[in-house]
Amino acid sequence: MGKRTTWIVGSIFLIVLLVFAVSCQKRVVGVGPEPGEQVSAEEQAKAQQEAAEAAARQQALLEAQRLREQQAKEAEAAKESEAAKRRAFEEQDIHFDFDQYVLKPAAIQILDEKAAYMREHPDVRVLIEGHCDERGSNEYNLALGDRRANSAKNYLVRAGIAEKRIVTISYGEERPLCTQHTESCWWKNRRAHFVIR
Repeated sequence: MGKRTTWIVGSIFLIVLLVFAVSCQKRVVGVGPEPGEQVSAEEQAKAQQEAAEAAARQQALLEAQRLREQQAKEAEAAKESEAAKRRAFEEQDIHFDFDQYVLKPAAIQILDEKAAYMREHPDVRVLIEGHCDERGSNEYNLALGDRRANSAKNYLVRAGIAEKRIVTISYGEERPLCTQHTESCWWKNRRAHFVIR
């Protein structure tokens, strides 16, 4: 064999080797098609399904986050509302006429609201404080304050509140809200005050 023949045989061998190498080359997973290469319908559908599932997962995460934020806002609003109800319960006193412990219609309405609150909150216990204005002796006013506190307590018990949930105390004239010597001031001091315990 001559040089020319050897060169031809070598060239043919090299061409066959190159063709074989190209035909055995595998496509890398996850790499998109080469320009001009066709993607099968099955691969397109799979890619679309994966994209839809990823979008659905992202949407579900966003919805869960929004739901948690909404629940936190509602819980905070409920907490504020409950705190406002509690303040209203404690801040609203009932008042009495001079030297009296009989409940007036306005006091009965307030006590009905307090009874409703206590029915809604069965764990609440209440201290009822009886107060008087400055007129009369200390001993007399302590006794009158006690009758006022018990008048409110007895009404709540008749309204269905367990007696063991209510405690009374009399301060007589010792803790006035107002210290002027006028009827409007004395009226503020003739009261029963409610404290949640």
